[in-house]
Amino acid sequence: MAKVCDITKKGSLMAGGYSNRTRATKFNPTGMKRKYPNLQKKKVFVAELGKTFNLTISTEAIKTINKNGAYATLKKAGIIK
Repeated sequence: MAKVCDITKKGSLMAGGYSNRTRATKFNPTGMKRKYPNLQKKKVFVAELGKTFNLTISTEAIKTINKNGAYATLKKAGIIK
């Protein structure tokens, strides 16, 4: 499973974390932690083309498809020529 969204190109980020005990006493980082986007495997049907696409997309991309339509969103992302 890809760790990047096909539409929004969201990927993982490195984020720093601090424990509350450390934060209360002095500056001492606890290290970096990788944060992953909420990716889902979805079959997206495009009625204009009569095709189904298997995509790994973020939940934000699912909302965008519901709002703007599958054809417009996939064309803007470059998945459809």
